[in-house]
Amino acid sequence: MAIVFGLQRFLHDIRFHRERYRQFTGISFVILVSVTGEPKELLFFPGGVLVFLGIAVRLWSSGHIKKNKALATDGPYAFVRHPLYAGNITLGFGFALASGLWWSLPLLIVILLAFYPHAIHQEDENLHRMFKKDWEQWRKKTWTLIPRLTSYRSAQGGRWSFIQSLRQNGEPIIALFLMFWLYFLSLGLH
Repeated sequence: MAIVFGLQRFLHDIRFHRERYRQFTGISFVILVSVTGEPKELLFFPGGVLVFLGIAVRLWSSGHIKKNKALATDGPYAFVRHPLYAGNITLGFGFALASGLWWSLPLLIVILLAFYPHAIHQEDENLHRMFKKDWEQWRKKTWTLIPRLTSYRSAQGGRWSFIQSLRQNGEPIIALFLMFWLYFLSLGLH
């Protein structure tokens, strides 16, 4: 009986509260493709570049987050509304490519479609509710995941902060975690 109840709750959560599983699923994907990967130089190195690019975008983004205090429109947020998600997507494609596994890309696409449209919608609604006209103006000039070529002009300026990156997201620790799994994957190069 407990198993049935647990399964029902899990299915309910996946349908209505899937954000609870987004990080776990992403981490599981990275570990899975790193452990089972069959890397080949031709794919590993471009994939590794994407992983490092995604990590850099995440580090840059997390040092500019204002977490419900102010609308972040500086740093990477001057170019794209959801740079952390853009970084995740970039590094996810990097791991899929670097792994050399044919099924990793379709699996990544399923994961992205299962979690990101909903998460982006929720986050945009929350930001709109909190920052109303400022968010509307920023939204008109910045795309969701594809960066602008020029910076959004913002009245607020901010500098990147390592401490903020560490406190808000634990991002430097996540970066080390991702680099470890990329290194682990590299051990299987033929």
